[in-house]
Amino acid sequence: MNIIGYSKALYTTWVYYSPERILFDAGEGVSTMMNNKIYAIKHIFLTHGHVDHISGLWSLINTRNNAMGDRGKDLSIYYPKGNKGIEEYLTFIRKVNSDLRFNLNIYPIEDGSEIILRDSKQNKKFIRAFKVKHTQNEKSFGYHVFEERKKLKKEFQNLSQNEIAELAKLYGSDYITEKYNSKILTFSGDTYLLKKKDIEDTEILFHECTFLNKNDRKYNNHATIEDIVELVKDTKIKKLILYHISGRYLRKVESIISRYRYELENIELYYIKPDKLFKL
Repeated sequence: MNIIGYSKALYTTWVYYSPERILFDAGEGVSTMMNNKIYAIKHIFLTHGHVDHISGLWSLINTRNNAMGDRGKDLSIYYPKGNKGIEEYLTFIRKVNSDLRFNLNIYPIEDGSEIILRDSKQNKKFIRAFKVKHTQNEKSFGYHVFEERKKLKKEFQNLSQNEIAELAKLYGSDYITEKYNSKILTFSGDTYLLKKKDIEDTEILFHECTFLNKNDRKYNNHATIEDIVELVKDTKIKKLILYHISGRYLRKVESIISRYRYELENIELYYIKPDKLFKL
């Protein structure tokens, strides 16, 4: 199990990506539902300052500080620079937790900021923030997770396996390969709709999907399933996970989403049901 999460529009949203120990958003109940897994969290990336995405921070920080788990691990929080709601809430949390037993690092970041998750000769991964459209007065980000990979240089792609192996033996693998950044996961945050250029080459896409019926949307600040399905067509996405679904669809969410599966033959379609813990 690499990903767990819980999301119900208006109430709470959080998603934990265990390979890099990342928590995207920290809505109400995150500590209760993650239980001892909260001690594994290393990075928290907040998309925006609405209460259903940040209200679980206080409990998470307090629990890590006072329970018997590993309290010595640093915790880093990243958020859109200038987001007043987040800044004031974090100031309050620091004030009421003045005796923290671990390092709480807080980083305001900009559109395009890159945060290194790991950097070794064999494995480099990083996060890149990108601006998304949500409400007019709320500075909001989505996040990409990148992994540095290697591929065969173009001039060697027509060679046989034996010829490639011989070149690698003579000159080393760096001679025949080049590095590139592969987008392995994209987390949309709350948004009207992501842009095609932001998601066309990602492997796993978490896209908010508040409305399962376009006619239910009154303002252009949340996404609909119709728009998302059109967006992801002709992309390289392998897995699409819909989240932030409104509770009004609780009893019919599966029947509605199943109508769209045939349109996404090459994409695995999942969703976070508004009343259930999601595991992938």
